[in-house]
Amino acid sequence: MEARQRIAGAAFGPDALKTISQAFDEAWERIAGNFGTDAATVDGARAKLADAVLSVARETTCDVEALKKAALEAMALNYRSSN
Repeated sequence: MEARQRIAGAAFGPDALKTISQAFDEAWERIAGNFGTDAATVDGARAKLADAVLSVARETTCDVEALKKAALEAMALNYRSSN
C-alpha cells in the first residue's frame, strides 16, 4: 500500500499523522467508487489522494474535516487539469 507508506513516512507528529490518516480514509471512502476495480488504477488514485492530503496538511490545521475537504478539492482539480 503505497498510499499508507507515504502517509506513515511523512514528517508529522503522531497526533497529526492520526488525523491525516483519518482524513485520508474518510476521503477515500467518499471517492473510491469512482476508480473502478483495476488494482493499478485504484493504487494510483490512492497515492494521489495521499499526496493531496499531505500537501494540504502543510497548509492547514490538522482538522479531519478541513483536510478531507481540501484533499478532495485538490484531487478534483488534479483530475480536471489532467484531462
